[in-house]
Amino acid sequence: MGRLVPAVTRAFDILELFLQGDGTLSAPEITRRLHLPRTTTHELVTTLAARNYLMPVPDQPGRYRLGVRTYQLGSRYAEELDLAAEGRQVAQEVAETCGETVHVALLEDMDVIYIAKVDSTHAVRMVSAAGRRLPAHCTAVGKMLLATLPEAELEARLDGRELTAMTPNSLTDPDALRAALAEIRILGVAVEQRESNPDVSCVAAPVRDRGGRVVAALSVSVPVHRWNEERENELTALAVRGARDLSARLGFRAPR
Repeated sequence: MGRLVPAVTRAFDILELFLQGDGTLSAPEITRRLHLPRTTTHELVTTLAARNYLMPVPDQPGRYRLGVRTYQLGSRYAEELDLAAEGRQVAQEVAETCGETVHVALLEDMDVIYIAKVDSTHAVRMVSAAGRRLPAHCTAVGKMLLATLPEAELEARLDGRELTAMTPNSLTDPDALRAALAEIRILGVAVEQRESNPDVSCVAAPVRDRGGRVVAALSVSVPVHRWNEERENELTALAVRGARDLSARLGFRAPR
């Protein structure tokens, strides 16, 4: 890696300060928070404002907020995002941490479609595959995504639908599924206990886009002989962290 340019680093430090609080700062506040010389702060703020990365706050003399150029850069970045590619990269990182199978999936009607899968380092027979479609109510990713639907939309999708079983543990009763989804909404994660594969359990967490909308779910799957309460807690934390990482890559900022 080449040498970092101090002036550029300080300019980015200034811009990143505006991600905190109410998004407005004065030069003295920037000086104090970054421990910079006043002259240096003044020169950097003047330069950033001249290039439209910062702009004065109307009716608040001496205060600045992020300028239109930062919005243009962020919008261009969002346009170039590829959920499948970003999902594969995050899934790979999570799988390398735990050695288990990791999925990223989307919801379509009452099915999930897997857009990324990274296999376990152990030999595991899975029913899932990238590009494959499975009943959402039988999977952790599917139940996670169903739980985020507005109630009216969920009921419309369930109306007249037969919930088929993939294993004896699959939820086939609509009321039992509704109860499970209500619990998932409270917990913020979904668990599958041998509902799509008699030999596998799974935990999933939601992935959000920059507008906060749930667009996918990330899961970690493990054979039942390696599944216990301690392992479930570990994998739940990994799934949540992976889903948050993928959400951040898609531009989501969690409320402070």
